This record gives sequence, structure tokens and C-alpha cells, in this order.
Amino acid sequence: MSSSLPAQEKKQGLIYAVSCYVLWGLFPLYWYPITQTAMPASQILAQRVVWSTVFALLLVVVLRQAGPLLQAARTPKLLGVFAVSACLLGSNWLIYLWAITNSHVLDASLGYFMSPLFSILLGRIFFNERMSRLQAAAIGIAVLGVLWLVFLYGNVPWIALGLTISFGFYSLVRKLAPLAALPSLALETLCMLPIAVLYLFWQGQQGSLFMDLSTLNWGLLVGSGIVTSVPLLLFAAGAKRISMTEMGIIQYISPTAQFVTGLLLFHEAFNMQRFIGYALVWLAVIVYVATSVKQHKPT
Repeated sequence: MSSSLPAQEKKQGLIYAVSCYVLWGLFPLYWYPITQTAMPASQILAQRVVWSTVFALLLVVVLRQAGPLLQAARTPKLLGVFAVSACLLGSNWLIYLWAITNSHVLDASLGYFMSPLFSILLGRIFFNERMSRLQAAAIGIAVLGVLWLVFLYGNVPWIALGLTISFGFYSLVRKLAPLAALPSLALETLCMLPIAVLYLFWQGQQGSLFMDLSTLNWGLLVGSGIVTSVPLLLFAAGAKRISMTEMGIIQYISPTAQFVTGLLLFHEAFNMQRFIGYALVWLAVIVYVATSVKQHKPT
């Protein structure tokens, strides 16, 4: 991002970016009342897809972005790419919702701490992007943290790995089909919508559909369309106004907030052996952020 942008414009970008990641960081608190209903993560996901589709399409109409959406839907190759990205995004949402509903918020935070490092690795593998020695060192340290959790602590962090891998490949696939944030979300949720509707119908036929929810819980399910779309729009607005380095540093607000929430509010177990694995990943993050700042310092 060019430094020639007006100071007010950059200030707005920082506000948008911080707001976006604060909202994402507070997601465990948003979903918490629903997790007390015993509704499985799969049904929460299906409801989220339905209401996200409704809200995204409403915004598409109001903001007059139907043209790019229809154009993408009429392009078979582009539609195929978005079908794949929708599967990866849906997998990421499902793992995250399962983590929240089963008291694994700390594991979810670990996944989002590792995601940028995994994206660097994918960029090197698939796009031959340059990787500095410090970035390679950061990835190596993060791998050591995961290995510690697997072999010494005896716990495979599958939630963290699942979130990292699904989001990393989601970002990779989305590079193949550049489209504005709102039409992208609308198209991805539309791809997921038939499966979500069929699943909810099947659950209803099985007598397993949770319909006797409180007004608060129904409000949260319907509102999930808003809390899914708004942070994405804030992210898009922020990314236009600040540098990728600044965005890369700000993004750690989200997993940090999730970690604090899981530790202090939900009182999830966190012993010394587990701390060492997380500390290695945090060290990798510090190295990554320091490297990013150093590389973009002239700018």
C-alpha cells in the first residue's frame, strides 16, 4: 500500500481492520449461547450458510453488485473454482464451530496463529514466492511447536491443523478467482446452500432438527448472516487503505482474543506441556511479524 495515501484515509483503514479482527476474535462469545442448547455444529453450520446467503444476497442487491456475481455464475471455470473454495470454507467453518461447541477455543486460536505461516509455505510451493531465511525459520519453529504437542505432549492438535490447512488452501484457491469480497461471499454461500437446505430437511425428517430454540438463540442464528458478512466487508475496506504488513500484524488480534476467551472465560485446560507447544508457535509468529516489518520498513 502506497504511503502517499492521506493520513485520514489510512486512519480509517486501521479502524476497519482492527474492527474486523476484533469481531472475528469475539466469535466464541457470539456462539456461546447456542452451544448451550446441544445443537450440533453441523446444524449450526447449515443455519449459518442459509442466513449468510440471505444477507449476502440482500447486500448484493442494495449495493448494486449483482453484475459481478451473475458474471461469475455464468463462467463455468470460475464457478468451479468457487465450488472448491466453498467446500474449503465450509470445512473451515465446521471445524471452528465444532471447536467452540466442544470447548476447544484454545485449539482454534492456535490454528489461526499458524495460518499465515502456512500460507507463506503454500506461496513458496505453488507460486514460487520468495521466502526469506527468517520466514523459513518461523515456519520451522511452528512445526517444532506442533511436533511437541504431538509427540511429547501426546495430543495431535487436529483442530488447529484442520483450521490452518483448510484456510490456507482456501486462500490459495481464491487467488485463482479474484472477485470482490461481497460477490465472493454470496457465490460461495450459494454453492453451499443446496447442501445446507437438504441437510436441514433430512434432520427434520429424522426428528433431530432443533426448532424449539429461545428467541435469543433464533436471533443469533439469523444474525449469523450479518456477523459473517460485516467483518468480511470491513476487511476488504481496510485492505484497500493500509499495507499488507500492517494487516498481517493486526490479524493476530483475532487469535489472541480467542485465546484469552478460552483461557479466562471458558476456563479450558492449559498445562505447562501444552504451554510449551503454544509458546513455540508464538515465537514463530514474533519472528514472522519482525521479518515483515523489516522487509517493508523502507515503505
